[in-house]
Amino acid sequence: MFAAPISHAQDTSHQTVTLSPDQLRLAAELNLRNGQPERALAFADALLLRDPNDVTALLVRAGALRATQDYKGAQTAARAGWKLADNDGQKYTAAVLMAQALSSDEKRTRAQFWLRRAAHVAPTPAHEARAKRDFRYVRQRNPWQTHLSFTLAPNSNINNGSSRDTSALLYQILDPFTGGEANEVELGAASKAISGLEAGFDLQTRYRFKQTERSAHDLRLRLSYRTYELSNSSKDDLAAEDALREAQGQDPLDITGSDFEYGIVQLGYGYRRLRADRRGEFSLTADIGQSFYGRERLNSYLRTSLGQSYFLSKTTKLNFGISSDLRQAQRGSDQHLMSLSAGISRQLSGGNGIYFGASVSTVNSESETLEYDEIRLRSGYVLGRRIMGTALQFGVSTSYRDYDVSLHDPSGRRDFEIGGEITATFEQIDYLGFNPTVSFTAETTDSNIGLNDVNRFGLSIGIASSF
Repeated sequence: MFAAPISHAQDTSHQTVTLSPDQLRLAAELNLRNGQPERALAFADALLLRDPNDVTALLVRAGALRATQDYKGAQTAARAGWKLADNDGQKYTAAVLMAQALSSDEKRTRAQFWLRRAAHVAPTPAHEARAKRDFRYVRQRNPWQTHLSFTLAPNSNINNGSSRDTSALLYQILDPFTGGEANEVELGAASKAISGLEAGFDLQTRYRFKQTERSAHDLRLRLSYRTYELSNSSKDDLAAEDALREAQGQDPLDITGSDFEYGIVQLGYGYRRLRADRRGEFSLTADIGQSFYGRERLNSYLRTSLGQSYFLSKTTKLNFGISSDLRQAQRGSDQHLMSLSAGISRQLSGGNGIYFGASVSTVNSESETLEYDEIRLRSGYVLGRRIMGTALQFGVSTSYRDYDVSLHDPSGRRDFEIGGEITATFEQIDYLGFNPTVSFTAETTDSNIGLNDVNRFGLSIGIASSF
């Protein structure tokens, strides 16, 4: 039992009353709710002297310390309450208090993590909705925003190899531009599609260093990497090709999955500004980066883009963009890509959504064989209805690419590509607000040069945030 002094407004005397632990917990909670954190803290500390593992006292202490701006102490108390909590209600309260203390301490990324924990253990749907609402509130005020994705999936064509067994190749002739006929050549295993297991990650983060009511300035960082392990069938095919080369007195290729490693290191700046009527946004980005392929430097690049969105209505949005990509090659030839794009997206009834887009691009290079013009069309559909708790998205794209000059055909090279993608998000499986996703992609390229006929199928497993 505890003795607690009670003062009366009519005089300065004090009366001592005896409270049970349950009564003292109630008094501590009521004082905290009524804006008297000092009294709540005194009661909580008294309870903790009796029992250092008193969860309610730890949670009251966390709330009281945050109210008195002792954010470190509040975090310590909330963390202890989380560890000792024996039911979802206590865990939820501890997680929320921890998030509040971290957010007040300007540690908003960690606060978002604890709000995910709160939503995960929420005792009722109403509590879960509150945690998600608080998460969105903190995210909007967090200068850091990070997206991280992982890939571990089979890939039918890791080298962009041909789907054909033979191809007419002019470079088999000493001077292909003097009117000779192209030879139909059998393609080796290294020129055809090589299958394997793809593994990698993509990290994109930004720091918002300045923001006003209508504008924002960001520093951007991207790190991306992927590597491959060759399938057994591809290893066998490549080993057979190497054996044939050695028999012919040539050096073996000794191809491994790491020969197709690809990575990016990128740093940039982003600017966004809302229209005065809030019906659209202007964006500008500028990024410098370095790409790597096969464990060697590939290109240094400078990418810039301008974009403008505009809402025709609450459900229909237009997007326009122009971009430039300057690539200085460490291997190969320099290139300059320019692109114009436009698109329209519309939210339909029942949560369905649809998108259409088009882009035109041109590439200039010091090597004529790398120059081309391209037009690309794409569309997507989001299914509002869930099928067995699974959200589905569909995408289709097609493109036509025209090269004026090719080593293998005097008329140039023309590639027609069509592809599709289905992404399933399994919303019934949820951990800390993340759902597993599975994406299946299929692409095929039909070229007038057999070497460039390509088929590719891929299966990608990842995660997506549910809020």
